[in-house]
Amino acid sequence: MPNSKNGLIHTQSPRSVDETLQRLRSALESKGIMIFATIDHSGEAAKVGMEMHPTKVLIFGNPKGGTPVMLAAPTTAIDLPLKALVWEDAQGKVWVTQNSVEYLQQRHSFPEDLAKNLAGAVTLIEKAVE
Repeated sequence: MPNSKNGLIHTQSPRSVDETLQRLRSALESKGIMIFATIDHSGEAAKVGMEMHPTKVLIFGNPKGGTPVMLAAPTTAIDLPLKALVWEDAQGKVWVTQNSVEYLQQRHSFPEDLAKNLAGAVTLIEKAVE
């Protein structure tokens, strides 16, 4: 299992990177959460002749939840919208990595009552990976 330091949550997926990413997209969209972008790091690496295990980042959010957090602590804009990293390790295991809400709250010092605005996404991702 990856090291869980620095506020990162790692959840192992029994599916491929692409299947996991699709499940995440579907789960988020079903709750009205916007998908802003997908970054395919491994695909871009291949374009320049480099190899890496499948590695993709899904960027998502909901302005109704994120905007109050950014208004309370403008520096959270560096970490919002939220992201989910879907990646394959050297042993072929697939992981979803995301920032914990506690880490983000501590990092940016936004009021604890606003943590709920972001916490639902963490739970939703963990359930989608099962």
